[in-house]
Amino acid sequence: MSIHTEIKKVTTHTLQRMKNNGEKISMLTAYDYSFARIFDAAGIDILLVGDSASNVMAGHETTLPITLDQMIYHASSVLRGVNRAFVVVDLPFGSYQSNSKEALASAVRIMKETGAHAVKVEGGEEILESVKRILAAGVPVMGHLGLTPQSIYKFGTYTVRAKEEAEAEKLKKDALLLEEAGCFGLVLEKIPAQLGKVVSESLTIPTIGIGAGMHCDGQVLVMHDLLGITTEFQPRFLRRYLQLGEEITAAVQHYIRDVKSKDFPNEQEQY
Repeated sequence: MSIHTEIKKVTTHTLQRMKNNGEKISMLTAYDYSFARIFDAAGIDILLVGDSASNVMAGHETTLPITLDQMIYHASSVLRGVNRAFVVVDLPFGSYQSNSKEALASAVRIMKETGAHAVKVEGGEEILESVKRILAAGVPVMGHLGLTPQSIYKFGTYTVRAKEEAEAEKLKKDALLLEEAGCFGLVLEKIPAQLGKVVSESLTIPTIGIGAGMHCDGQVLVMHDLLGITTEFQPRFLRRYLQLGEEITAAVQHYIRDVKSKDFPNEQEQY
């Protein structure tokens, strides 16, 4: 008899059930096999292959330069490390905004070539046609409202969004439109906590916050921020759980010293 226990994979149904039961959803970004494997084994609910790879993996200033091919490379690497988590992949800038046919083609490529479970898009009413077309093809879609980094040049700044009444009203309306269209969940980024609460309570689908307060149904952070690999980025919403950058630096310097002093390799470390 096999003592192997079946791993229960996280699905859109799991996430909906978690919201209904008041259980918070944990989400983290991942961009490669090794970290995805660790995060998945640790029990994370959702892994986001974020277009933030443009920043943290490729060193670009914004998320705009990353291509669909590059997102597919990162996503397929992540999927190979995952047994349980639900994996969402960002559709990169320019791959879905201009027309819904292109949006569907981009989403289909991601699903076919990576094995991902869903795609994520930024925006509300403006991209509704694209969202509907992707959903009609059977691809789960996660929305993203508030600070939408792909529109950074329109905003001109990464400050908190929707502080003014008009923008807050539009965000509430967009959230309902995305839910009605069939999105299974919604990321809310950098908005006032009270607005995060109102939106989360007005929707039946789960919300995942990043700088959107404690009342969202889940939270997401960029792995490099959580682990302290990046240090120059210090928004209020970020809690660093490790200072990995400092630890890596110390380890590498230790290695350099050992090589230079002929301490490494020693007798036991050779054949």
